Amino acid sequence: MNVLITGGGFLGARLALHLQAAGHGVRVLDVAPPGPAVQRLLATSPPDWRIGDVAEPTDVQRALQGCDSVVHLAALLTPACAADPVRGLQVNALGTLHVFEAARAAGLRHVVYASSGAVYGPHDAAQPAPSTLYGTWKLAAEGMARACHQDHGIGSVGLRPFIVYGAGREVGGSSGPSIACRAAVRGQPYTIPFTGRCGLVYVDDVVEAFAAALTPRRPGAHVFNLVGEEADVEQVIAEIRRHVPGARLAAEGPPLPLAPGVLADDTAAVLGPVRHTPLAAGIAATIAACRAELAAAS
Repeated sequence: MNVLITGGGFLGARLALHLQAAGHGVRVLDVAPPGPAVQRLLATSPPDWRIGDVAEPTDVQRALQGCDSVVHLAALLTPACAADPVRGLQVNALGTLHVFEAARAAGLRHVVYASSGAVYGPHDAAQPAPSTLYGTWKLAAEGMARACHQDHGIGSVGLRPFIVYGAGREVGGSSGPSIACRAAVRGQPYTIPFTGRCGLVYVDDVVEAFAAALTPRRPGAHVFNLVGEEADVEQVIAEIRRHVPGARLAAEGPPLPLAPGVLADDTAAVLGPVRHTPLAAGIAATIAACRAELAAAS
């Protein structure tokens, strides 16, 4: 396949590497050139990187030329949406519609896109009821996908990752566990800016799920929760300290606006078997990657 990935950040760059390793051609559409962390990650296998904005339909149409699959990851995260709601609407809602419309114009019959655990609000673990603009627009994206399937026969898989963590994640209100791992390895103090329980899913698990979603086993407009492992933030800190004793970490602030207890969905019928990394193993891998990065930089 030749795959267009919109959004070349933490997740998009890792997905690009994964797909290229599997023999696929990859093009990335992003509003900016790759930053230093992404440049280091992609140094040995850089994809075709295009500058453009999903809020501009012609940018999406041009980027999709020559591609036969698309994974739509481009988004403004919760803090950015709160700070600039109009831009958040343009990117997260209108941008998603532009991806589906460009796919339809190009004759694609399937779209993969990122929704989010943020579609659940803080009080209901069974029924999506977002309390943030980011979550609201992610839920709207799911409605767009269903409408495109009903009206135009375009199938889709939307994945709702909860707190994605791994070495290199630095952006977004839920990036605290990843930043804490890096701070611990560097001997720096850090306070995770939220408390409470939440689902944490290791980045490699998310990457493999998105890759599997490109070739679904059943047609339709599907949406799946990728919860990972639910844990209290204090458990995360304890796991980090198992590898870095004495790490100067803390957590404070209100819980994230995600109801605890949301169930993971069974994706096997559509995606086939997908990996699940336990929290202990994911934190260990993140710490190891942070140590390797520090050693390479010294």
